[in-house]
Amino acid sequence: MAGGTGIIERFYREVMEGGNLDLIGELGSDSYLEHEEPMPGQPSGLDGIRFYVNTFRSAFPDIKARAIEPVISTGDMEATRVVLTGTHNGEFLGITPTGKTVEFNTIDMIRVEDGKVVEHWGVTDLLKLMQQIGAVQA
Repeated sequence: MAGGTGIIERFYREVMEGGNLDLIGELGSDSYLEHEEPMPGQPSGLDGIRFYVNTFRSAFPDIKARAIEPVISTGDMEATRVVLTGTHNGEFLGITPTGKTVEFNTIDMIRVEDGKVVEHWGVTDLLKLMQQIGAVQA
């Protein structure tokens, strides 16, 4: 595998959608460093990724990555924009389930060493998501 080609897509398809949390250890390095602002209570390292996935899968059990595009891969870096959809059927950051369908974006950039993610930079549009579930005024 050259650079990080396909790691982000595997993460969203197999981990986020499919719930395969064991794959996090295969895709991520023990020295993984997260640069995205953490969610309340989110630990660092690979445990932080598990927390992130569990938080979203618990709140949006039907979560899908509707679009993963474009994937840009060069050297040891990979970046993409992802459109996520799901139904708010579980608590999310203290907000009780609303049954509302959401669609929000995330942008991810990773650095890969020896086939594993060692760093991640990302932005998740939590404002748009919170507006859709009525937690924040539009």
